[in-house]
This record gives sequence, C-alpha cells and structure tokens, in this order.
Amino acid sequence: MTIGPLMIDVEGLALQDEETKRIMHPMVGGLILFTRNYKDTVQLKTLTDAIRKIRGHDFLIAVDHEGGRVQRFREGFTTIPAMRKLGEVWDKDPKRANHLAFLIGQIIATELRVFDIDFSFTPVLDIDYNESTVIRDRAFHNDIEAIKALASSILEGLKEGGMRGVGKHFPGHGYIKADSHLSVSEDERTFDEIASKDMSIFISLIKHGLNAVMPSHVLYSAVDKHPAGFSSFWLKDQLREKFHFKGAIFSDDMSMKGAILGGEMKDRILKALEAGCDMVLLCNSPQLVDEVLLHLDWKMSSENISRLLSMKGTKEPADALKMIQEKGFKEMTSQIMAM
Repeated sequence: MTIGPLMIDVEGLALQDEETKRIMHPMVGGLILFTRNYKDTVQLKTLTDAIRKIRGHDFLIAVDHEGGRVQRFREGFTTIPAMRKLGEVWDKDPKRANHLAFLIGQIIATELRVFDIDFSFTPVLDIDYNESTVIRDRAFHNDIEAIKALASSILEGLKEGGMRGVGKHFPGHGYIKADSHLSVSEDERTFDEIASKDMSIFISLIKHGLNAVMPSHVLYSAVDKHPAGFSSFWLKDQLREKFHFKGAIFSDDMSMKGAILGGEMKDRILKALEAGCDMVLLCNSPQLVDEVLLHLDWKMSSENISRLLSMKGTKEPADALKMIQEKGFKEMTSQIMAM
C-alpha cells in the first residue's frame, strides 16, 4: 500500500477496531505515539507489532521523545535530560557537551528502534529568548553557535543509533511568549531578523544533513499572511527553492489552537499539503480524523513518497536490542544519568 499524507494517533495501549480501520486507510501514512500509549516495554512491542502487521514496514511510526518534559516513554527507558542541560554543560565545557549530545542522540534512537519506531520529532532548534511558555528548557541555548553545534551532535548520535532527525519549529518558535498549542501565535519581527537569527540555525543544520523539518503554527505577520505550516513562502520559496532542502516536511499537529487560522479541519489539511508539507499530523481528534478521511483525496508525488520513506529507521530492532545489551551501552547511559 502506498504511503499516505496523514499521520494520526491512537487512544490507548492496544488498537481498537475503529483505529485499525483508520490505520488501513490509504490516506494514512503514519502514526505518532504518546504517553497514554505506553505501559511497559512488552506492551509497547505488542502495539508496534500490531501496527506493522496491518500496514507493513513502509508505514511510519513516530514519537515526541526529546527528553525533559517531552519524553513519552519513561520506565524501561533512559531518562533523557531537557536539552537546556546540554547548554549548561556547554557553558563550562563545549567538547563534553557535544560528546553528551551525541550519546543522547544515540541512546534515543537505539532504544526506540528496539520497538520498531522509525523516528523521534527531535531536535528542537528554537532559540531560548527566555520568552516562550512552550519552548523554555526544550531549547539548547540562547547562543546560535551553541545550538548549531549541539544539534549537529544530536543528529550524528541519532544516525549512529539508526534514526533520522526532525528539526523544529521552522523558522523559529522561541521569540514569542504564546503557546501555539493553546492560542493563535504571532511573531511581528522582520524577515531579515528571523533569517539572520532563528532561521540560520535550520539552514546550518540542513547543510549538515538534517533529514526533516517541522514548521511552526506561528504567524510571522510582517512576512506572510499564513502561519508557517500553511505558507508556501516558508516551505516552498525558502526551504525548497532558496535553501535546496531535499528532506521531509511534517506539519505540527493540526488540532492545536495555533492552526485555527487554517480554517476547518479538512481545509487545514489541504492547505498544509498544498503549501509544501509531505505529511500532516492530526492528533487527539479521532472524530475529526474520520471526517477528514471521508473527504481527503490527495495524490502523493514520487518526491513526497521518497522523502517520507527516507525517514524509515535504519537499524533493525534486533540489532538495536543487541546494542542495548552490550556493556558499552550501559556506560553511555550512566554518563547521561550523571549529568
């Protein structure tokens, strides 16, 4: 079955009949897991195996597993610190901070690949302006060069562990106070200021080999009339054409309040796809998913499909498990736990 443009979620620890039907729909191409989908490692493996049985290995399974307060699976997994902690280490010893960032990326990827999860939506590339209510300690630092270096190390670690990275939230969510999960968010800065600061981090990481980007639901009102996730200016003119980005573009969750400027849900999905997203997330709204699937008719291009399939995990679950069982992996995790 061809991969579809929609990433959805499920409610609990095991698939219900209606969720199986949604996953089987040709417009669905991926599933994101949350804390509510995790009880223990045995249950998680049973769940992901069930998903694979329905849709096979071209179906994307993802999770937000950044560390800190955004780590969906806890017991049985290494506790990953908030990325701000790496920034604090950087201030004292940049070399050690980069080493720890690499280990964190490797640990995240290796542990998730055991359960046949393809990727985590990480790293956060936003600048900590000490303003945002939602970014805060999810950001590495307020120094652009520190963010570039630490994020690059995270990406290298993810790659070593068998995963691709997703940089978020393009072109930068750290400047404004509002949480786009809860309200319409507006950044009134000029394009030049955004480009020279926030966006420069994304461009640097793209050159470093960043595989995917998630745009914000922020409206950059001095630049374009549409929030970034609905904006062909940001996604096509800037990312694709100006900066030659070849990777996948995943929308942020369309059920967030910041996405309301996109209109009704079915309109939001289409606007995001037309603006340049390869895959659109719709979470925590199963009835809206059903409504969208009744009307959504979107033909995936060969480029869409290729970009999304490039996000498949590259280390086999058995190999990842073997890595975890090795003494060296335990030493790696102990370094992280001691931060």
